[in-house]
Formats: sequence, C-alpha cells, structure tokens
Amino acid sequence: MGLVAGKVALVTGGAAGIGRASAVTFAREGARVAVVDDDAAGGEKTVAMIEEAGGTAVFIECDIADADGVECAIAKSVEAFGRLDCAHNNAGVEGPMALTAEYAESEWDRLMGVNVKGTWLCMRHEIPRMLFRGGGAIVNTASFAGVVGVEGMTAYSASKFGVVGITKVAALEYASMGIRVNAVCPGPIRTAMIDRLRETNPQAMADLLASAPMGRLGRPEEIAEAAVWLCSDRASFVNGHSMVVDGAFTAR
Repeated sequence: MGLVAGKVALVTGGAAGIGRASAVTFAREGARVAVVDDDAAGGEKTVAMIEEAGGTAVFIECDIADADGVECAIAKSVEAFGRLDCAHNNAGVEGPMALTAEYAESEWDRLMGVNVKGTWLCMRHEIPRMLFRGGGAIVNTASFAGVVGVEGMTAYSASKFGVVGITKVAALEYASMGIRVNAVCPGPIRTAMIDRLRETNPQAMADLLASAPMGRLGRPEEIAEAAVWLCSDRASFVNGHSMVVDGAFTAR
C-alpha cells in the first residue's frame, strides 16, 4: 500500500519541476491526481507520465492568480474524482533579482499575486471541499527564502514568508476540523528557476553552488517525497510546520 493509497490529490504547478515530481509521487503512492497548471503541454505530459506508470490523473488548465479560474479548477478536480483529500499548492514564480530600493513595483505585485494570493485562493476553495469530506491535508510550497532573508530576492522572499504565515494561520484555524496545513521549504533545487538564474546571473549561480553544504543542489523528487509524506497519515500529528528541505543551506 502506498502512503496515500485511495486518496485524491491536487497539485498546482504540476507541469514541470517540483510540481511534476509531486504529481508523479502522489500517483506512485496510490493517489488519483489532478494536475493543475497554466502550461497545457507540460501538464498533459505529466498526466501521460503518470498513466504510463499505471496511475490515474487528469490535467486542468488554470492560472492560480485568477480567482475564477482557481474556483473552476478545484470544482473540476472534485467532479473528476468525487472528492479532494490532499493538495500540494506548489505553483509560484521567482521574479528578477534586485536590491530592495530598486525593485520594480510591477514585479512586486506579480509575485504577491501569484505566490501569496494564488496560494490563498487555492486554499480558499480546497478547504471547503475537504471539510465536506471530514478532513484533509494541504501542503504549500514556500522556500528556504521564506525562512531566512536572501539578498536580491526581496519580493520572492517576502512572498514566501507570506506563504509560511498563511500556512500557520490556516493550520490553527482548521486543526480541530480535521484539516492539517503544512509548508515545504525547498532550498536551491535543479528546476527551470535555477536554469534561468544560471543564464541571467552566472556569478550568483556559481556562488550558490560554492556555498552548498552537501556540494550539490537538490532534486525535485526530494521535495516531492516530503510533500507527499506531509499529506499522508504517517504525518498525522504534523500541523502548522514549515519543513525545510535544503541540504543544510539554512543550518548556518
């Protein structure tokens, strides 16, 4: 039996990177999975990977910064599988690197709109569905930059601190109602975000690798394993926690 056998899981940002790894891991561990993303081609590829491995999944196109779209996506996932037990709200954007006083207002608003508001919108519609079934588990993707400050990432860091904050509040609010809410805080992971950093700021990338305590970056699958475990019954007393999975980046 898998960690989430018989459950229904929803994963946002499931078209690539951590989201894809999470969707595949949920399916491997026995869940039926709703893969949510605004990238249709990538999302459909994730579904195909799950189905090729013998799992069950559907793709739902959605921009999590769009309130109506999120409401529709959650409804479609429940329509497809009859209920919602687990959610990994993973979708997010990183934005450019810039000093705090030089950060563009438009970029600040974009990051807050996706990373904070988008995560809240997902929870806003997931929680009632879970309450209807008597409980559930939610994992939000924050970041190690939501635990410690990172120079040059003022909006990203602020948005991820925000994700940690709404995670803790929701955990307190719904603990007695059978819903657990946790966050996973990845360190630097080999994803498209890191590829963009390598292209736009190779020195920052070199510095990042040089400072890696384990001598490498993390893999998307390593974050997915933590997210799925947090949604499983084996984490039944873990609630309101921000689990840092960063290879000791923040241990200094």
